[in-house]
Amino acid sequence: MKIAEIIKEKLGTIIDVRSPGEFMGGNVAGSINIPLQEITQRMDELKNLNQPLILCCASGNRSGQAHGYLAQQGLECYNGGSWLDVNFYQNQTN
Repeated sequence: MKIAEIIKEKLGTIIDVRSPGEFMGGNVAGSINIPLQEITQRMDELKNLNQPLILCCASGNRSGQAHGYLAQQGLECYNGGSWLDVNFYQNQTN
């Protein structure tokens, strides 16, 4: 299944790894803000979320770093890239 379909069908959880300030400036509806630097400390929380996890940030760089780490920990996750792209996919209609 493609990332766009997972997002559109709301099959997982969207995690925004930007800073709280960036998140407050705009985010995907229903997304959860877990800044990149907090990922390791919040593993229990992440493991209990509905998977797959769709990770996003400003450009895809930080979400790519988070994806690498979380995939190594055995979580089903995808790098969604920019939060604007994830937002676009979420707002698509059939």
